[in-house]
Amino acid sequence: MTPIAILFLATSLAAQTTPERGVFVEDIDKNADACTNFYDYANGAWRAANPIPGSMQKWSRRWAAGEQSKEQLRALLDDESKKKDWPKGTIDQQISDFYASCMDQSRVDARGAMPIQPLLREIKAMRTPADLQKTIADLHDLQMFAAFGITSASDNHNPGFVIARVFASGLGLPDRDYYLKPEKRFADARARYRVHVAKMFELTGYSTAEAKHASDVVFAMETRLAAAQLDNVALRDPAATDHKYQVATLQKFTPHFDWTRYLDRFKVAPEDLNVDQPEYMGAVEKELRSTPLATWKAYLAWNVINNAARHLSSPIVEEHFAFYGKYLSGSTEMKPRWKRCVEGDDMFLGEALGQRYVERYFPPEAKARMKELVKNLLLAMGDTIRGLDWMSPATKTRALEKLATFNPKVGYPDKWKDYSSVVISPSSYWENVEAGLKFDNADSLAQAGKPVDRGRWGMTPPTSDAYYNPLLNEIVFPAGILQPPAFDVHNADAVNYGAIGVVIGHEISHGFDDQGAQYDAQGRLNNWWTAEDLKRFHERTACVSDQFENYFIEPGIHHQGKLVLGESIGDLAGAKIAWLAFQKAHQTKPAVAIDGFTPEQQFFIAWGQFRGDETRPETQRLMVQGDPHPVAKYRVIGPLSNLPEFAKTFGCKADAAMVRPADKRCAVW
Repeated sequence: MTPIAILFLATSLAAQTTPERGVFVEDIDKNADACTNFYDYANGAWRAANPIPGSMQKWSRRWAAGEQSKEQLRALLDDESKKKDWPKGTIDQQISDFYASCMDQSRVDARGAMPIQPLLREIKAMRTPADLQKTIADLHDLQMFAAFGITSASDNHNPGFVIARVFASGLGLPDRDYYLKPEKRFADARARYRVHVAKMFELTGYSTAEAKHASDVVFAMETRLAAAQLDNVALRDPAATDHKYQVATLQKFTPHFDWTRYLDRFKVAPEDLNVDQPEYMGAVEKELRSTPLATWKAYLAWNVINNAARHLSSPIVEEHFAFYGKYLSGSTEMKPRWKRCVEGDDMFLGEALGQRYVERYFPPEAKARMKELVKNLLLAMGDTIRGLDWMSPATKTRALEKLATFNPKVGYPDKWKDYSSVVISPSSYWENVEAGLKFDNADSLAQAGKPVDRGRWGMTPPTSDAYYNPLLNEIVFPAGILQPPAFDVHNADAVNYGAIGVVIGHEISHGFDDQGAQYDAQGRLNNWWTAEDLKRFHERTACVSDQFENYFIEPGIHHQGKLVLGESIGDLAGAKIAWLAFQKAHQTKPAVAIDGFTPEQQFFIAWGQFRGDETRPETQRLMVQGDPHPVAKYRVIGPLSNLPEFAKTFGCKADAAMVRPADKRCAVW
């Protein structure tokens, strides 16, 4: 019997005698009042005792667990690396040699900016519009999406079929508002960015004068492109990015770009494709028509430098981190090299590494227990829909039809991605990165023009996250998130339902949030609501938007309610249906108090402890600007303050801060 099998057997035997685990009692701030600020109460003691590490932007038991997963991956890769004669092209050879090449710091530093010099020379040698378009395609092959990008996605109107998708890209600052808005925080970022761009040009071989000039023209071009892009709130509306074009029509719209040659380069059949932002592509056409080639050279060179920076020598990596990691995000130090190398292995060879990860760290009983939780949450959502007093029978029928087509995925794919064509060497880190980027790009674009492969995953197995895909109507939970504090096979039901259960409910609810509700049971962008029901739905979602619009992270800076609407609906509905599912489970398997906390209290505390991140102020500013997720504090107190069950569980008075007045209480699902 293998050591891992022995471990699983021992774990299984221990489960027969080990008492069920409750919440982390030591994390609770007993000096805080649950009815005043549940974020402080549930998790305040842990945050006080565990300040954010210098390399992190957020910190909680959940984030610590994610970093612990990287320790597990490091141990796995260290073991794999002990064997030096893995057969070429096997996943063991690929993941261990990629890791070895990344860990060879001295070789990476000795090469400096040399790895990207061939690309920079190609850019400098451009003489004609045809040269420019070839170079844009060469960069896109490496997922350096200058000006625009291309990928594949299910057709909004025929989701069983995949088409190519052209999207806006090519900005170095986080989004359009950083270029255009007058507020001081944006103006300061613009000034710092221009200095950073010049420094990066110098580090890759430009003179000081050349670097300053390049920075100026790059910033000017990016500002023009930014002005043509939709903002983050507008991008949340699926209809705003639903523009199906024939290639010939796109060619007429942007005559200065040879789309046939470009699509041939990526072996994309000349079928219809979706152009996310046609007006933006009009701006790209204008740049192709009128911008001097010298400006394009600086802009493309910057795209190469900026995209490659994390994989080059230490001075370049450090300057890149100084702007994006320190200034924009607030981190005070880089992650250690081994951790960055583990993350790179997961990024470029994720399902290869994931196979070994789940073999070692994800026992079958965890997958079975998780599937049971998912089934129960889906049943609870069905009961919720049937019990709604604001929805007509006709719309309920369609909602239940959609719920019946949900496809849950747990742990890891049934069929693993084939990386055998990816050539990985232990001594060529940048070349390995290039190979990984090209493979991923080709793998994505190879799907265009074909029926959708429903077995594909959008996250790797070690990822500590989850997602919902409206076009495939699937909810996906990688193995990496299925660990404490989110989930444990030894947890009491109250804790699992309160943590991962709310996450499951959250992802289910995305199928019925302000975006997901626009997709029908077949995954088509298609209205399935009666006019009156849709009006009532929008009234209810407006309540959530208004609630979060009034959550401030500091004076003068607050959440954009419409930006975080989908995630906030997900948290609110997720908490409600997880509670209902737990109540059903409680009937057949009565829960008991643990450490003095009732099962009901454990349920809500588990959510507060899973979601209760400490977040750097700089990161919070980035989040309220562009992240559809609210900051952790409001993800804890926002949904719970709408639930009468929470107030009853903790005996909160009607005027308590954690109890929204009845006339302002939000309830969507």
